[in-house]
Amino acid sequence: MPNRSQTLFAAAKNVIPGGVNSPVRAFRNVDGEPFFVDHAEGCRIRDVDGKEMIDYVGTWGPAILGHAPAAVREAIVSTAQHGVSFGIPNPLEVEIAEKIVEWVPSVEKVRMVNSGTEATMTAIRLARGYTGRDLIIKFQGCYHGHVDSLLVSAGSGALTHGKPDSAGIPKDFAALTLSLPFNDEAAVRDAFLKYPDRIAAVILEPIPANAGLIFPRPGYLAFLREITRQHDSILIFDEVMTGFRLAKGGVQEITGVIPDLTAMGKVIGGGLPVGAFGGKAEIMNHLAPLGPVYQAGTLSGNPLAMAAGLAQLRELERLDGYRKLEAAGAQFEETTRAALKKAGKNYTLHRVGSMFCLFFTEAPIFSVEDVKKADFAAFNRFFWACLERGVYFAPSQYEAGFISLAHDEEAIARTAEVVAECLQA
Repeated sequence: MPNRSQTLFAAAKNVIPGGVNSPVRAFRNVDGEPFFVDHAEGCRIRDVDGKEMIDYVGTWGPAILGHAPAAVREAIVSTAQHGVSFGIPNPLEVEIAEKIVEWVPSVEKVRMVNSGTEATMTAIRLARGYTGRDLIIKFQGCYHGHVDSLLVSAGSGALTHGKPDSAGIPKDFAALTLSLPFNDEAAVRDAFLKYPDRIAAVILEPIPANAGLIFPRPGYLAFLREITRQHDSILIFDEVMTGFRLAKGGVQEITGVIPDLTAMGKVIGGGLPVGAFGGKAEIMNHLAPLGPVYQAGTLSGNPLAMAAGLAQLRELERLDGYRKLEAAGAQFEETTRAALKKAGKNYTLHRVGSMFCLFFTEAPIFSVEDVKKADFAAFNRFFWACLERGVYFAPSQYEAGFISLAHDEEAIARTAEVVAECLQA
């Protein structure tokens, strides 16, 4: 007899491609079927069959305060009483823009959009329009949404033009993207030597979080800043994942490496659909209606999303959130390392602030190629064992995990117990 999640998934497959509205939700990376959520609050979720779990996915990052925090709920309800969408400027757009400019070092002006994909797509268009150049450098393992020109994989060599990583993308689009190995300075130098006057921008996640969690080597981000400056190219940080999650100003605040443009999202929507991109005023002023680079969106700056995002950012300030998130992350790391030791495993654990990834390999991780060498079968067994015991990690070795302010010491301690059990299973 199927449970409710199984029944819902069977029904969904009849009317939704693959039964899901985003591919990772299908659980194919862990050879299974997804559960359906009925309720989420704090650090816990409950599925439609009544099973409760400690959640380390957190809506893939936005739930930094935990699920359904009172301040965000109240902001949404209060704002909705005045209307849910206008298509006309509203005061909340100005307030959140001012907050982003205040917090993010690179941003002098910002435009709101509806997703991280929109943010990176338009940042690329803006970089091309501003420089008058056509080529883009991206890095293997850095995911920037389902943008045609960025959804590419590398060819046989570091300077081979990308091939489409999805059907429906013309080869000519992908041919304008150079996909290089992450953390490889020589590959970047070679690209600029080969195309000294054609590279409009270099785009990257400064800490890639869509291939696990990969750290840049010391000096790597500063190197990218310097070489793009030398060649009059635009440096774009995709901080959709890391922005407002690791610090008020994201990775650029932590490292002091300031890009020209920054793509943002996740946390600034408070759980509602949102994206943004911003940077130097000189570059941003090339956007319509001031300049020739066109971008528009009927729901951009939606009042509900702006209200939710503002409420979340204000709560992070009020609660001294980043200090507390670091403390929770440190506790998670300490207890997880203890669990690894107890299980006799020397797996690689990466953690920065409230983001983490446990790689099922004992080798160091510097690129997506290193991640591919992990023991995916062992990860799958671990994932299902944890889920059975009430701890939900992302259903893929290629995904990062997220800790929220709602993850208290009790929840993290219970997680460590489960991790120890499942590593030994």
